[in-house]
Amino acid sequence: MQRDNQSTLRGFILTGFSHFPELQGALFVLFLLMHVVTLAGNMVIMVVIGVDRGLHVPMYLFLGALSFSELCYTFSITPKMLSGLVPGTRAISFLGCATQTHFSFTFGFMHSFLLTVMGYDRYVAICHPLRYNSLMTSRVCVQLVVASWLGGGLLGLLVTCAVFQLPFCQSHQIDHFFCHVPPLLQLACAGGEVVATVVNILCMTTLLGCCLFILLSYAFILGRILQMPSAEGRHKTFSTCASHVTVVVVHYGCASVIYLQCKLPHAAGTNALIDVSYTVFTPFLSPIIFSLRSKELKNALWKSLKKSFVIT
Repeated sequence: MQRDNQSTLRGFILTGFSHFPELQGALFVLFLLMHVVTLAGNMVIMVVIGVDRGLHVPMYLFLGALSFSELCYTFSITPKMLSGLVPGTRAISFLGCATQTHFSFTFGFMHSFLLTVMGYDRYVAICHPLRYNSLMTSRVCVQLVVASWLGGGLLGLLVTCAVFQLPFCQSHQIDHFFCHVPPLLQLACAGGEVVATVVNILCMTTLLGCCLFILLSYAFILGRILQMPSAEGRHKTFSTCASHVTVVVVHYGCASVIYLQCKLPHAAGTNALIDVSYTVFTPFLSPIIFSLRSKELKNALWKSLKKSFVIT
């Protein structure tokens, strides 16, 4: 047992998708393409928002911050997942595992907080349009973004400290493609169930709190929209929320799948395939949804492309 413990402290082995050897080549190509699209999409959104002064408004400030958190979340997970699809590169150090856990939770929580802030921004814009400029000042927007970052960082640190203070003396193989907490806690000698309960309560409380706040914001927004006399006005107002609503549905839909599947029995490696929906698929869809659904962002993108490639 002492030997196992010492080897575990030096690092872990991520089994990843080793249960599906026939799929590893195809998965590597698929995930690499999705990773490139995710990075490019979020970087384009950030650059366009930064360059176009017409987008220097709270809604797009929050979108830029959301793209940044998506970018960092993807960097914390996908590169190691891709390297795990290459034979002989599945090892990760103890410190590297703790760092990955911290940043994946930090930017995951940050993403939820920013989606909540964006819901509040839409509520103020639609339900209190005359007070919008006084309520959503530049200072308030920056404070909300900073609070989201600090809140995500604090919660990520709490989860990481709770998990990695445990003694690990079981097998040093993590049955996943990154340092995911549930399979990691299965390696603990003692205290794993207690920490799992604490982490689950913390995550569920945060996610449900954010989700309920967003639902409450849209309940008021829906009430306001239904009071509008013209169908054109209702459609135009709701269109400003469409991309945010879609991303929220995808985000919480995939998150629900992750939490619900923990309570069901699965074959070896199946959990890793299911978790791809949240760790890879959701970040991949987010910039695409915002780019396609936001008319102002599309116009700014085309304007930037014309300035870059059209010679007058």
